[in-house]
This record gives sequence, C-alpha cells and structure tokens, in this order.
Amino acid sequence: MKILISDPIEQACVDLLTSEGFQVDVKVNISADNLKAIIGDYDGLLVRSATKVTADIISAGGALKVIGRAGAGVDNVDVEAATRRGIVVMNTPGGNTISTAEHTMSLLLSLARNIPQANESLRQGRWDRKKYTGTELLEKTIGIIGLGKVGREVAARCQAFGMTTIGFDPVLSAEVAVKMKIELVSLDELYTRSDFITVHTPLNEETRGLIGDREIARCKNGVRIINCARGGIVDEQALLRGLESGRVAGAAFDVFEKEPPGDHPLVKHPRVIATPHLGASTEEAQEKVARQIALQVADMLKERRIAGAVNAEALQTALRKEIQPYVLLAEKLGSLLAQLMTGQLKRVAVTCSGAFLSQSMDLITAAVLKGVFANLMSEPVNLINAPVIAREMGLIVDEERESDNVSYAHLITVRYETSTEEHRFCGTVFGNSHARIVQIDDYHFEVVPEGHLLIYTNIDRPGMLASVGARLAAENINIAGLSLGRDKPGQKALTVINVDTPISMEMLRKLQKIDGVFEVRSVRL
Repeated sequence: MKILISDPIEQACVDLLTSEGFQVDVKVNISADNLKAIIGDYDGLLVRSATKVTADIISAGGALKVIGRAGAGVDNVDVEAATRRGIVVMNTPGGNTISTAEHTMSLLLSLARNIPQANESLRQGRWDRKKYTGTELLEKTIGIIGLGKVGREVAARCQAFGMTTIGFDPVLSAEVAVKMKIELVSLDELYTRSDFITVHTPLNEETRGLIGDREIARCKNGVRIINCARGGIVDEQALLRGLESGRVAGAAFDVFEKEPPGDHPLVKHPRVIATPHLGASTEEAQEKVARQIALQVADMLKERRIAGAVNAEALQTALRKEIQPYVLLAEKLGSLLAQLMTGQLKRVAVTCSGAFLSQSMDLITAAVLKGVFANLMSEPVNLINAPVIAREMGLIVDEERESDNVSYAHLITVRYETSTEEHRFCGTVFGNSHARIVQIDDYHFEVVPEGHLLIYTNIDRPGMLASVGARLAAENINIAGLSLGRDKPGQKALTVINVDTPISMEMLRKLQKIDGVFEVRSVRL
C-alpha cells in the first residue's frame, strides 16, 4: 500500500511507516492541481496544516482509505466529504498539550522578569538593572480562563512556583477542581483578583473579544495578560488602550487576530512580548505527533485498530442513513445549550423517545456532548472523545429511553442544570431530513436549527414583533424565518428569529432596551 506525505514532517514518521512495509512518497509544497492528479494512486494521505484537503481532492482519491493530520485541528480537511466517501480522518489531539503549557510558562516568566527587553537592552550596550526590575510569582494569583488539558497543565506548573491558582471554566466540576487545587470562580471575580491572566479557550462567537475594555477596567491595576490559545480572544485594540493607560502592566502573545500580524503596534509595544505562534513548536511535540499519526495510520490500514479518528462514529452510522439527521440535530441541541447557558454546567440529561432512537442512545448522547464541548473547549472534540471529556471534567450525564412520546414518533430531549438555571430543549426530524427544534422549556414551536438565531422573551402584546423587526431592518438584518411560542395570551412569549447575518453585541443591547423585551440572545447553529 502507498502513503503520500504532502507537508514537511519529521523523519520518524517516514521511518515508522516504511518499517511497516508501506511505500511512502514525500512530496511537499505540491499544488492542489498536482495533488488532485496523483492522489488516486494512494491508500493514505498525511498532512500538517499547509495542505488543503478539499472535496475535489477527496473525490479524486479513488483508493484513499485514511487521511492523517499530524496535529490537533482538522480545519484544512473536508471531514464531511471524507465521511461520505467512507474515508477515515485522523488527528493527534493532545500531542502539543505540554509544549503549549510550557510555552505559556515561558511567556509568564519572561513577562514577570522583563527578560526579552533586558536582553535587548544589554545587546545594545546598556546596563539597565533598575529599569527592568521584575516581580516574583510566589504568592501571586494566576487566573486561568479555560481549564481543559492545557489550562490544567498550566495550573500545575504555576502551583509549583507557589502561585494561587484560580480559574473559570463552564464545565469543570468543583469536585475535580478541588483535586487539582484550583479554586473555581466567576469571570468577574477572576478579573478582580488575578495578578496574571492566561486564556486557554476556543475562539468562537462567545469568546471573541472575551477580554475587552470593560473586562480590563475590572482587572487589578498592573495586571499582566497572556494568550497562547487563539488570536481574537483578547481584544487587541482594548489591550493596547489598557497598556497605554497603565491598567495593564504587560502582555505576552503567541497568537494574533491576523497571522502574521505585520506592522502591528501591539508587537512593537515596549511592554509586550510576542512570539510567532510557537506553542506547538518543540522538537518533542513535533516528533510526538509525527510518530503518533504514523502509528495510527499503520494500525488502521493493517486493520489492527482505529484510534484518533474524528469521524469514526460518523462512518459507522453512514450505513444507517436514517440516524444521521438525528445525530446532527443532537449536536445542534448541545451547541444551543452551550451558547445559551449561564453559570457552571453541572448536569446534562438526554432522553431518546421512540424505539428507533433508543437503539442509538450512546451515539445521540455523544453527539449532544460534542455540541456542548466544541463550543466550550479549546482542544478538538469528536463523537469518540466527547464522553471521555465529560468524565474528566466531572460532568454528570444522564440517559433515559422512552418507548414513545405523545406528540412525536421520535424526539430528542436535552435537559441541563447549571449553578444558576435549568432548561430543556426538544427536537425531532420530519420526513427523514427536516430537523426542527420543537420545544424550549414550556414553549412549543418549530425552529429550523441552522445559521444565526435571535432568541428573546417578550410580553405577549401587539406591536412587540414590529418593534424588533424595525430595529433589525434599520441595521439591514434580514429575517429568514420566525417562530413564536407563548404560555397564556397576554402574558409571556418566546420568539426565535432566523436571520441571514450575525447580530452584534451592540445590536443585542439595542434590542434589550425595547420596552417589554427581555433576555435577548444570539446563537449560531
């Protein structure tokens, strides 16, 4: 069997595959057209981040059985197209966890002691001992936003320096946090107490600009901020303003909203340490993911086992076309939960109604959890590792099977409980392909779970929808669909509007000011 490697990768990967008896061809910097022309000859394709494995390339890979990504993300691979063709897509999650955590600590220490600035000063012939007086980490408070794998490794290392570790994570249970000697706090408390803040979350609509002007204003005077996660989580312009005002004593960034950042004032600021996205760039991490992806691909092609596959469950269900719409619906219900919830997530309960759905209970639950964690965690999440992540985070997951439902032949119900609220979402599929959210709490309606959704409660009286519609029209936001539910006439109603474009935070605040409109939220499914 033949394997093509189209991106630079450590020799250990080639050697391991060759020792397994595979013919390995390394063709780096190959154009998309040339890759498409030759891919039909190969059983496996290994890439890093440079090669874009599009649907066209996948379609041309007539013999292709596996696509391996030597790294965590698979954004450069059309996983859906591969799944339709029965091709396994693999990645190497966790391969760079330690390297990213250690890079965070490197920036933390450099920030505390002004090491890069002092080094440059000495190179220029100066002896500025007083100018670069630093601060100790001992007994300082580190605030960690996002306590996934990387965040937890950073916490352990900060504790070794005698730092007080506090953290915010919407999923990690208090019991698990206590075992790790991490004090769980709200974001507001984290901002006000932390001497250093480091972020380890995914970048999505909820976390974009997570630390902005208002958050920096709440921080301790002289706070130091570190970002080794994703560019855009910290508002770069707000950070600059914080640095100029003196509220922020320093910042260390490995990631930027635009990469490379070019002639960026943040990079040039004298109290900023910047590195070119080096979090995973260690010899050990690169060697680890190279060997790991080689082993996984070899095991799969020789039918020993399948590990690290991001679409294994999807491939298993591909033979059962009828379950696919429900798996996608379950994932969207989980995503809805993650985007709407407030407080610390404590429990998720999934109910499958109908014998057909009950037979796939484990798969439906995994899809719900995938939807939840994909919005809340920085590490890759799939149908296989989502239940494992739930156990690691101490999340209580309940499953219930119902033989039938009064209103629907097949129904997925997701209930969740946080430290501040409890809510319920229900969904079904009509005609084997038309997914609908049919209930939120006690409000019944039919919502297409696609694109951008505006959700709000309002007093049930004439003119409410017209007022909201007028504000949307003024911002050139087009309404694509509308669903209304109410408890009793003249009391309270829930409105869900499908719109064609994202809704800004400023627009949400404007809608919130309409008399009789409450709890305005926006989600993307």
